[in-house]
Amino acid sequence: VELSHSFLIFMVLAMLIAAVGIYFNQPILVVGAMVVGPDFGPIAGICVALVNRNRDLARRSGSALLIGFALGIVVTLVATLLLRWAGELPESIDFDAHSLVRFISNPDFFSVYVALAAGVVGMLSLTTAKSSALVGVLISVATIPAAANIGVAAAYADWETTRGAAIQLGLNLTSIFAAGLITLLIQRRLYVERRRRHLNEDYRKQAGLPVGTSKRAAVDPRQEPEAS
Repeated sequence: VELSHSFLIFMVLAMLIAAVGIYFNQPILVVGAMVVGPDFGPIAGICVALVNRNRDLARRSGSALLIGFALGIVVTLVATLLLRWAGELPESIDFDAHSLVRFISNPDFFSVYVALAAGVVGMLSLTTAKSSALVGVLISVATIPAAANIGVAAAYADWETTRGAAIQLGLNLTSIFAAGLITLLIQRRLYVERRRRHLNEDYRKQAGLPVGTSKRAAVDPRQEPEAS
């Protein structure tokens, strides 16, 4: 996963779209922002990197995720301030009266529940035929709205809502990573077990194949061929 201009543009646009949904308490716009959100890539990259102990992939994915969220939040904050200055937004918003804002800035059991499910589904999509684009929408459910709400609430100096949204984002990301890591580790364990059983099947001995290892692994690449 590489940090790129297109990734940053999609992150910023996703949060700006989500912000409009937050302004007017319109869930359909937040759903649209989830479709645009590209954060599934680096999230999956971090999980895979941790399982495979790939520091370079972890660094690249982590940098993309951190910079993407930071830039998106800052741009959302600035855009909200400019819209207020231009008179397109009211001088104050009662965030407590917005059911959508309450859901994405008040961490609770179901926040973790959804994030854990998103993490499991996201990692399963890497090894199945499920579309990663559709799964990415589920991942963004737990990230993009909360991140956008940080910028919106900060622009209105509603620090309680800002803090709640930040906690929500951190909690959701932690849950996604935890579920993703556990899922990948279980998948790896199941794969190793299936491979072990396959390599020890009786038919391999009958067919003259090495038992307990693959034919490729049984050949020592350092062994020089005998001269004829």
